[in-house]
Amino acid sequence: MENFVISITRTCGSGATSIGKILAKNLGVELYDRNLLRLASDDSGISQELFAKADEDQKRSLLFRASQKVYNGELIPPEKEDFTSNNNLFNYQAKVLRELADVSSYVVIGRAADYVLNDKPNLVRVFIYASREKCIQKEMNRQKIDWKKADKFITKTDRYRRDYYRYFTGHEWESMRNYDLCINTTDMTFEQAAVAIQHFAEDMLGRKLV
Repeated sequence: MENFVISITRTCGSGATSIGKILAKNLGVELYDRNLLRLASDDSGISQELFAKADEDQKRSLLFRASQKVYNGELIPPEKEDFTSNNNLFNYQAKVLRELADVSSYVVIGRAADYVLNDKPNLVRVFIYASREKCIQKEMNRQKIDWKKADKFITKTDRYRRDYYRYFTGHEWESMRNYDLCINTTDMTFEQAAVAIQHFAEDMLGRKLV
């Protein structure tokens, strides 16, 4: 059976991580999110801590709003000064995702995977969102914080994801044109959303996935 990849892009608080875990379990495949940092570290020889630091540095940086570095697959060699730059760390994550797609099926959350893998066959690109109220409530419960802090956290996180996506892809994060399926989880359980995505993917690919 041919490999497939379901890439999930999401707004903060929409439940995508939980949905992705359920979906991957139902399909019997791996889920990649932050654990991709370890694989990229193994592939490049760059420490996992450096990848994690780059992730956090990017969240605090204004770089994404000031410039653009659209991903083109190019890797900076170890002898170059920019080998451990944030851009090259992203490129190694993308390299790992592309190589994994050649040998296995998986679900991936974030990492602009819908763009990085766009030329791969059997790619299903999903965008998950929910009402602001539901997202805030979820973050309040998850982080044990009040409404105001949760609202501020969501605004900051979604702004970062929007800028990150534009910086590496040149596209708009929330544009429906980037995705095969946009799913509103406001009135759905995580299990219902996972099943809906699986059914859509099977219809799109024309076969059962399990």
